[in-house]
Amino acid sequence: MSNHLFGHFLDRMPSRDRVLLHTADGPAMTYGGMLDLSGRIANLLLAQGVEPGDRVAVQTEKTIEALMIYLACVRAGAVYLPLNTAYTDHEVSYFLGDAEPKLVVLDPVRVETLASAVYETGASLLTLGEEGKGSLMLGSKEQVTQFEDVAREPDDLAAILYTSGTTGRSKGAMLTHENLASSARVLVDYWHFSQDDVLIHALPIFHTHGLFVATNTVLMAGASMIFLPCFDADEVLRMMERGTVLMGVPTFYTRLLQQPDLTRQATAGMRLFVSGSAPLRAETHAAFAERTGHAILERYGMTETNMNTSNPYDGPRIAGTVGLPLPGVELRVVDAETGAGLPDGQIGMIEVRGPNVFKGYWRMPEKTASEFREDGFFITGDLGRLDERGYLHIVGRGKDLVISGGYNVYPKEIETELDQLAWVSESAVIGVRHPDFGEAVVAVVVPSAGATPDEAATIDALAERLARYKLPKRVCFVDELPRNSMGKVQKNVLRERFASLLDG
Repeated sequence: MSNHLFGHFLDRMPSRDRVLLHTADGPAMTYGGMLDLSGRIANLLLAQGVEPGDRVAVQTEKTIEALMIYLACVRAGAVYLPLNTAYTDHEVSYFLGDAEPKLVVLDPVRVETLASAVYETGASLLTLGEEGKGSLMLGSKEQVTQFEDVAREPDDLAAILYTSGTTGRSKGAMLTHENLASSARVLVDYWHFSQDDVLIHALPIFHTHGLFVATNTVLMAGASMIFLPCFDADEVLRMMERGTVLMGVPTFYTRLLQQPDLTRQATAGMRLFVSGSAPLRAETHAAFAERTGHAILERYGMTETNMNTSNPYDGPRIAGTVGLPLPGVELRVVDAETGAGLPDGQIGMIEVRGPNVFKGYWRMPEKTASEFREDGFFITGDLGRLDERGYLHIVGRGKDLVISGGYNVYPKEIETELDQLAWVSESAVIGVRHPDFGEAVVAVVVPSAGATPDEAATIDALAERLARYKLPKRVCFVDELPRNSMGKVQKNVLRERFASLLDG
């Protein structure tokens, strides 16, 4: 028995001297270097007492070494748990307590405030900072490069990614080796990846998009990538001389369109631009095509499922749609209450089934059961319709999810923190359109009796409890929240009222 996911990468791997990772300045790591460093780190994990199935939590900045931790975990049979670098100490403490990792890797700047939370869980602690500084790389240098990959079955866990919940409690989506392998295999074929491709990687690696969609697809194809620390429009545009593919969120494309040097000539060497994690406006799609001659390929996925649908590589890429179900993925639109299938054109709940769909929520059997139909279809919580060509249109999101700059933000989590503030009587959090982020978070607050509304103070108080991308761009104070006859807050009324709040 082999290591299911890493075995797939090895099957497609080119020669050891082929470059896997470039930086903006040039080649940085070969495939052989990847095997050596991930082998050293995998040996270090074993030395730290990490056994197959143990969780390894990582909150570090995006570096090549950080990416190698992921591969080392896969090879060692551990369960990789990436944490958003924007998470506050309060949030990280919850994740550590829930996941109970055997090992935690932190940026050195976070150690002082998080060490106690790490040790309370019984975990070991290593550090990884800029330029490979920290105890992890020091420890790995003492290890040998040879590593015998731990055998893992397709159904064994490879990763847990936390996604916020509507109840305010984050849920850990359990992703198996085959969940990740199947999605990467399909994307290599569907998006025509080859060893000649060079992906411009400007996404974070704590998110399914940058970690699994981008990285796993490159490894499955034996391709290479230009590994950038973050998205910078000038830098990404400059890298198009060397790259062939860009994967991004809609914000990438709105910012690239602001660059006067974005032309057909500048993008002549590129073969594919992919957008996901949030809806791409049809206007952005059209403007990009006019400037570059490239039609952005929009697709649809989520933390729990990896990729579900994609506009075709060869065929019409229709603005405003997320394309067709990917090979091996079954998709249907149903009545949200009854689960009965709906005819094309009618709006309903999107449900999916396939090898890409996650195993369930970590230590939440009841929640897991409630999110699946009896026939195995996963209830995505997204609303959509299928047109006569079979293309999926996302028309809304259940559970009031807000997607801002490619990040999922669940209003209930923010409302829970707001309602704890002394000057807040009640609150409702909504998403409104934003010219750069697609959507932005806006809080609508009813102040407590006698309290003086203070927008800046409210945002500052939340900043101590929530990641920056979850913070409201604006806090609007009202005398009362609109409610229906059952007393439920009518967020649709609030969205209409504040729809243009951030337009200017």
